[in-house]
Formats: sequence, structure tokens, C-alpha cells
Amino acid sequence: MAAQYGRSIVSSTAVMMLLVWMTLLGMVHSQNQPRLKILPASSVQRKPVGHSLLLTCRPEVPDTNLISDLRWNDNRNMTILPKPAGQSSPLIYTESIAGGTALALIFNSLQESMAGTYFCAASYSVTEKLNAAVVVETYVAITWKDAPTDQRPLMGTDYIVRCEVTANPPATVDWLRNGDQIKSSGRYVIENRGLLIKNITEADDGVYTCRAAVMATGELKNREIRVEVQIMPQVQRLPLVMDAVEGQSFSVMCNATGKPVPEFQWIKKGTQQNAADLDRFSVNSITGQLDISTVEQQDHDNYACIARNPAGQSDSVMKLNVLIRPKIIEFINITVSENEEAVFVCKAFGRPAPEITFRRYGTVEEYSIGLQVSDDRIILEQSTDDEKGETVGTLRISKLATTDDGLYECIARNRGDVAFKVGHITVEYRPIFDHLKALPPVYTWEERPANLSCFAQAIPNATIEWRFNDRRIQDLYDQNLHIETEGLRSDLIITPRDRRYYTAYKCVANNRLGSAEHIMELREARIPEMVPQAKPRIVSATSITFDIMAPPVEPGLPLTAFSVQWKEQFQNDWNFALNRTWSPDSPYIVEGLRPQTAYSFRFAARNVVGLSQWGAYVDQSTPRRSEPETPRILHTPIQDEEEDSDPIVTSPYADHFDMRWSIPVDNGEPIDMYRIKYCPGTKVNGYWTEMEEHCIEQDIARMTNYEMRSLQADTYYRIELMAHNAIGFSKPAHVLMKTARGIDVVLRVDSPTLSSAAVIGIVIGSVVLLLLVADLLCCAFGNLGILATLCRKTKRSPSDLDDEAKLGSLYGWRFPLPYCSGSLIKERPPSPLPLPPPIVKLGATTPLEDEKQPLNTPQPAASPLKVNSSVEYDGRVVHSRSGEIIGKNSAV
Repeated sequence: MAAQYGRSIVSSTAVMMLLVWMTLLGMVHSQNQPRLKILPASSVQRKPVGHSLLLTCRPEVPDTNLISDLRWNDNRNMTILPKPAGQSSPLIYTESIAGGTALALIFNSLQESMAGTYFCAASYSVTEKLNAAVVVETYVAITWKDAPTDQRPLMGTDYIVRCEVTANPPATVDWLRNGDQIKSSGRYVIENRGLLIKNITEADDGVYTCRAAVMATGELKNREIRVEVQIMPQVQRLPLVMDAVEGQSFSVMCNATGKPVPEFQWIKKGTQQNAADLDRFSVNSITGQLDISTVEQQDHDNYACIARNPAGQSDSVMKLNVLIRPKIIEFINITVSENEEAVFVCKAFGRPAPEITFRRYGTVEEYSIGLQVSDDRIILEQSTDDEKGETVGTLRISKLATTDDGLYECIARNRGDVAFKVGHITVEYRPIFDHLKALPPVYTWEERPANLSCFAQAIPNATIEWRFNDRRIQDLYDQNLHIETEGLRSDLIITPRDRRYYTAYKCVANNRLGSAEHIMELREARIPEMVPQAKPRIVSATSITFDIMAPPVEPGLPLTAFSVQWKEQFQNDWNFALNRTWSPDSPYIVEGLRPQTAYSFRFAARNVVGLSQWGAYVDQSTPRRSEPETPRILHTPIQDEEEDSDPIVTSPYADHFDMRWSIPVDNGEPIDMYRIKYCPGTKVNGYWTEMEEHCIEQDIARMTNYEMRSLQADTYYRIELMAHNAIGFSKPAHVLMKTARGIDVVLRVDSPTLSSAAVIGIVIGSVVLLLLVADLLCCAFGNLGILATLCRKTKRSPSDLDDEAKLGSLYGWRFPLPYCSGSLIKERPPSPLPLPPPIVKLGATTPLEDEKQPLNTPQPAASPLKVNSSVEYDGRVVHSRSGEIIGKNSAV
């Protein structure tokens, strides 16, 4: 069995070795056999349409030089020609390679029609024919025919996400979204053209994958398509009408929704112009804002805002109504006589036609249309022409009174703005002397010239004449009566050579509307009566303060000073008495007295005429030297509920207080120091309780203030102040002080402050400097003032110099001598009358310019007419002062 198995193995091996040997012999034989070899070696070449292909035919022969007529034939057995020289490559051609030992068949771009069998042929040794064949097969690869990678459907529509595929063999297509396969159901339908999505919404945004596969070839391709759902713009409705003011800027915003974000455009409908191309216009295409730098009348039109994106466009239209600011085109001043009707007309233009009202200067309220409730004489009428944009306002005032004279404001307003213009109603009236009726008589004495000034209020201006004893002074030719007229004022200068001139004079004023008379009286001035009484009020060792009762005075002849003489009682001769003079409004204090001394005092009053007789004799003794009087604390206390309690003052600071007081009477010995003591405490049931352990006491050398430091906030302090001299301490002055709460309510300044004397000196210096500058300006521009008087003054005679030397000061220690008489100066004495300002008649034909703003309402002023008056004498002419004087001093 084993031998048989061994024999079978040997025989099988022998057969196999024989077959291998025969195969090797065949291969050797075939290699030695001439043939053509096509590379690539595969007999079938499968390539997609549109690709290129290179096939090489190479002879395998013992001697390649014996090869001839090497060529390629196409599938129709037609010889394929090589590429022509100098021409572009054809779709298929042949080309010799490898030094002419091989021939290449080149397909530039395979077409389906090029599929078939291609033959390579050649001759070897002329007689032997060689052939080889290869089959070329073509197919169409997956091609995206209509499959954009970015697609934007419109929301709310049925949309096909396009993805058309071409392939041969045909490809199958399916869809994926976010890696998940989409099945054809519901809103999704897979079609040949693509994926149909019904009623697409914004939620369908995303990336879709179109997948194509050819099972026969195994080809698989993916196409990612981004789908962004677009929303058509929707413009928010603009207002139907918008107002813009001529000459001002204007802006309007157009808002819209949409996806992608829409761009904006503004169109002027009347001319179909793009607003962005117009002068003065600018458009922001991103935000939709329309700006007009300066609005003009021609901008009045309809404007459309258009919002546009790839999904479509939307628009909204608004009307731009250009408002023309009011302009007052006519407002003419009028002049009307008293008791007649005034018709004040104001015309204005604007769009829309403005409303017109009037306002009286000095008032806030405007007149209303129709009859005025506050004054039934006044009617406001208004007529409007909307087509022309004009309005006429008429203010009618019946039974015109002089109080109606003045400025009136025409006010025109519409939605664009307000315009103002001021006009004047001039009321003509007969002369009146109301401003002179309250003036006192005019005084003079010792043949001193006096000036009576007369001015009548009247429109038109009145002429003035003077009468003396009902006769025209112009006809008397009296040298003691001299009339000078300047403008509307007339001055009667009287030199009373005898007593008949002290009488009444009549001023008569006339204009075309009537006349008026005013009586002015000239009286002889006399020295005052004796002082009836004087009483000592405060008596100290070195000074006495008196209360003086003034003697009766005549209106217009006030007292100018009080004088006192005093001597010791043992002296009988008043010629050696000491003198002092006070102004009527000052404290009457006699200082420099000796302690424990008896004095006699007598008093007199002075006016411009001279000094009265001495009277009101008083005998008074001064006390012995003693401690000073109680200091007076210079702080204003607040109201306290308890009448008998100490006054309470407040500190503006929380931690310190500046205590100030006045210097008291020293009672014969100089004050050498002050003692101040302050203690914190509180009130319990109306009684003051001090914290003795916290009291502070301080001596102050000859000062009138002391700063209390390191105080507690919101705390009461009881302050005690005493003055000291060589004799002792005064009685204490007491005050309660309360510090501020928490922090200082007034900012504290630690820098050194000016003393009271320095402040007073600075103020006086400033006033003197201002008066000097004012006098220089008056001299330069009006030839007025002290410097102008000095410049005009002629050389004086020695008698004049003697007279001036006799004049003494009213405030000196010795009595001045009586004034000396003077002669009538060449210049006309000016009038002291409270004359009204000049009346300016505004032009009746030229309208006023538009006002930039309404007239300010003046604050009520004090009456220009003051009854209080005084008589002064400057050494030449008697002047009577009364109220506010316009012009120089004079007697009236």
C-alpha cells in the first residue's frame, strides 16, 4: 500500500514537471515570435467621457529596424493621422514616441462616440503582418447639472432645492440633512429636479446634502447645498404728513423688516428723483434715515421710502409739509387823537397762515380774539387767507386815552415758529401839568435869583408862556424877570429886588388840542425856628448822646444840620464854648468830655438860609470814671419762644464760631482788654444748665472779634463777654450760640481776610474813582460836571475870593459864617423838574424790523415824582430839588 502510494506520487510529480517544461518552452517561443504590444496591457480600457486617454503600441521584435508602416486604426478601421504641424490638437491623433520605435494614440477628450475597438498594425520584414487590438469603453461620470451650492428660497412658498445629476449609467440620488437621510413624505418630496419643500419657513435654513451614486461603476458623489430662507422686506408705515420748517434741518427714519437686511432708498415722487442725488439731501442706505440739511419751499412733496433685498421690495409714502415761518410784512405806527378810535393793523405771511395776537408792552397777557373782558374798549379782529398764507390782525381801541400811548407787540405764530414786531401808538392830547402839581413852592432870599421851570406834557408839543399878575411877562419888559426857553422847557429866572416878586406865577401851555395852566409860587426863605427841646439819652464819663426835637419846617425848605455849643457851667461866656455840627440823620453824640464835670449845652438848627437862634438849654454833669459800658454783640439773633431768655445766634460752622462786638464807651479810662467765656450746655424746663468742666475763658487784648475753635457740632454754647479798663470789668453781655449740624454749611476759608477798615477804604476808593471817571466823561462829551465848571469859570474878583473864604464847613467844630450873596450868573439855572424822557415819534410809513424775541416785561419802577424836596444855594443861584432831577440843579 505504501509502495503503491509512493509510485503515484512519483508519477504525478513527473507530469507536473513535464507541463512546466512545456510552458517554459512555449514562453520562450512566444518571446522570440514578432508581435505588437499595446500599453496599458489590459485588453479593455474603460474611461469616463471627457477624460483623456493615452494608448501606446510598441513592437516586440528581434530587430526593430525591420518594422514599417506602424499605424493605428479607429473603430471604423480608418487610419488615425498624426497631429498636423502648427495646428491645435484634434480630439484624437497619433504621435511617434521612444525615438520612433513606438506609436501613441492620444484621446484629448473622450466622447461616447469614440467607444469601440482600436487596432494597431505594422509590417515586419516586409512580408510579416503584425496586429494588436484594444477595446475602449466610455461611460458618463456623475455631473452636477443644476445644483447651486447657495440657494435662497422665499419664505412661505413651495421651493425645490435644485440638484439635477447626469451620469451614464444613470445615477440614483438621495438627500441628507445634518447627517440624517430625508425621506419623501409630508413637506419633503424628492423629485428628479431636486428636493421639494412645501411652505418653506425660516426653520428650514441649513445645509442639505445631495448624494448621487452609480451602482454599475461604484461612483459616489456628495453636493452640499446651503439653503437660506429669505423674507421679503416690510416697511413700517410712515406718518401720512410730516412737518418741516423752512430754513431748519429735517430728519426722518424709515424702518423695515426682512432677510437679508434690506437696503433703503428714498424717492421724491413729484420728480421721481433719487433723494440721495439731490443737494442738501443725504440718505443712509443701511439705516434708512433721510436728512435734509436746510429745508426749502421746493422740498414740499411726497416722498417714498423703498426697502429692497433679493426677496423683493416694499415701500411707504409720506407727505413732507414745509412750514414757512411767520414773517410780519406790515406793522405801521399810528398817531391818533385822544377820545378817537385807534386802528392798529398787522399783516403776516407764513405756511400755514399764522395766527396774530397783540400784547401791550409791560404786560404778559396777550389780547384774545374778539372783545376783551378786561377792557371793553379793545377789540381784536383777524382775517386769514389760507391760499395765500396771509393773515391780517386788527387791534381796535375806542375812546383812546393817554394811557393807551406806548409800544404794542404784534405776535404771529404758526407751527413753524413765532415772529414779533413792535409798533407804537402815539396818542395826541391837550397839555397837562400833572407831573408838577405835587411840587412844593420855590424859596429864595436876599435877592438871590430863583429859577421856575415849566414843562407841559402834550402831544403835539405845547408852547409855553408866563404870566405875572395875569399879564404876559414878555410884555412887561421887567429886567428882574427873564425867560429862557430850550426845547420843550421854559425857565423863568426871577431876581426878587423887592417883596412884590414873592408871589404866584402862572405857566400857560397851548397846542392845537387845547391849553392848560399851572400856578408856581415863589416864597421868601427864612432861617429855622429855635430847637424846642433836647434831652440826654446816654450819659457816660466822657460822652453824652442827645435826642434832639427838630423845629417845624416849611415844605421844600428842609433842615441841613444841627449844631451844639457846650461849656463848663462855671464859665459864663459862650464865646469860649466848643462847637459841633451833625447832619440830621446822624447820632447826636458829644465826645471828649471830662468825668465828674458839669456842662451847659445849647442847640440850634440850620437850613440853607442860615443858623437859627440858640435854644433848648441843657445842664448835665458827667459821672465819675468807672468800668466800661457793656459791649454790644454784633450778631443777629433768631426768634426764641421765651421772651426773657438770652438771644440765640447760630453759627454757620459745626466746629468754630467767629464772635464779634462793638467797642463800648470806656467811661474815662481806655479799654485794655476783653474777657470772653463760653460753656456748652442745654436747657431743661426753661433753665440753662452749663457743663462747667468744659468752660473756656480767654482774655483778649484790644480786639473786637474772637474765633472760638474746637466746638462740638449741633451744640448750644452760652457766651459771656466783658470789657475791662483800669477801674474794672463792665457788666457782661450774654448770648446763646448754636453750632451747625454735622458738617459746615458754609465753605470755610482759612486764608486771611481783610479788616473792616480795609474793606471800607477799598469801597470808598472805588466810588471816588468811578465818580472821577464819570466826571471826565461828562466833561468830554457833554461839557458837564465839576471839571467842565472849572474850565468855564472866569477869573474871579477879590471880593469873590473873600466870600469863599467866609464859607465854613457844616461839620466843623466852629460854626460857619452865613453864606454871602452872589450875582446872577450868565448861564441859565437848570431845572429840577422830574421831566419825562423825550417822546420819539416813530415813522408812520416805514415798518419796524422783525424782533428776534418778544419784549421783556419791565419791573414796576418807583414813581419818578417824589414829593420830598430841598432848597440849595451854590453861592450864585437858589436851587430847589425835588425827586429825580433831569438836568442840572435849579429852583422850581
